[in-house]
Amino acid sequence: MKFISYSNGSKTIAGIAFENKIFPISENAKLIGFDLPEQMEDLLKEWEHTLFVSKQICEELTVGKEFISVAFDKVKLHAPVPKPPSCRDGYAFRQHVMTARRNRGVEMIPEFDQYPIFYFTNHNSIIGPGDVVVEDDHLNQLDFELEVAIVIAKEGRNIISSEADKYIAGYLVMNDLSARLLQMEEMKLNLGPAKGKDFATSIGPYLVTPDELITKKITSEFGHKYDLRMTAYHNGQLISEGNVKDMNWTFAEIIERASYGVTLFPGDIIGSGTVGTGCYIELNGTRALAAKAKGENYTPIWLKEGDLIDLEIEGLGRLQNKIVKNPVSYSILAKKKLV
Repeated sequence: MKFISYSNGSKTIAGIAFENKIFPISENAKLIGFDLPEQMEDLLKEWEHTLFVSKQICEELTVGKEFISVAFDKVKLHAPVPKPPSCRDGYAFRQHVMTARRNRGVEMIPEFDQYPIFYFTNHNSIIGPGDVVVEDDHLNQLDFELEVAIVIAKEGRNIISSEADKYIAGYLVMNDLSARLLQMEEMKLNLGPAKGKDFATSIGPYLVTPDELITKKITSEFGHKYDLRMTAYHNGQLISEGNVKDMNWTFAEIIERASYGVTLFPGDIIGSGTVGTGCYIELNGTRALAAKAKGENYTPIWLKEGDLIDLEIEGLGRLQNKIVKNPVSYSILAKKKLV
């Protein structure tokens, strides 16, 4: 099934996307004798029951039962999980890490192959399809990152990888938007990304349950992978291609690491990290090296005000965002103290 969150007024509610229509879960559950909450965050807290009722709604729809529905073009889509308890982002694709390091003139770090890592990003800056409002400094080398992400379905602590896939509610497209100039400045202090990352992380348009992807599943002793094509488009032009199956660390392994000594909660989001070729900092670096070898110059490409960035993953949908500058100018880079 495909779940979404949307609004056609002041309230954001969850729905099932079925045959090009949206069916609000709570209202339609009442029609078949069940009581479910309206928001996705609450639905995830009783996910097994939510799935049971939602499947019944879908089964009734296939035999022609009338349910309450709304058209996609009549609503505003939000992030499928608008207010997650937390958001972590991993580093699962070796190609991206290796290429980015090569482009910076440093060797591949051997620890990448020893354990999966992640960082915490701002769960209060999660957005869905549509406008991304950015500040002056974000437009200094503004980048996309093509990723897949999971949503946690049930509470767990010290989850072993062989059991971890059972904790996944579903999968979605993620764009870990990155202000590279801010990021590169603050990373010099070795404390991880902060202002370069915390302003916006886009997810959506759907939360897709694992059963929808079963024909694409690849099973290993370290958890499931999926053979799903990943693409990115900048103003309609294809700029990146990859595949979810190329993750060198599975989500099961990342969950095992993330849950060590702490509790994961329903609604927590975990991103994969960038697929190989899935960001401009990698693409620009590779193109610059190729140009240098020919004795040519290369002008880097970044996202600009008014640009459209579309990320698409087979089976998970297409996530489109437009870059919109805050009309009030404000720069924290301008406040940097000079010594």
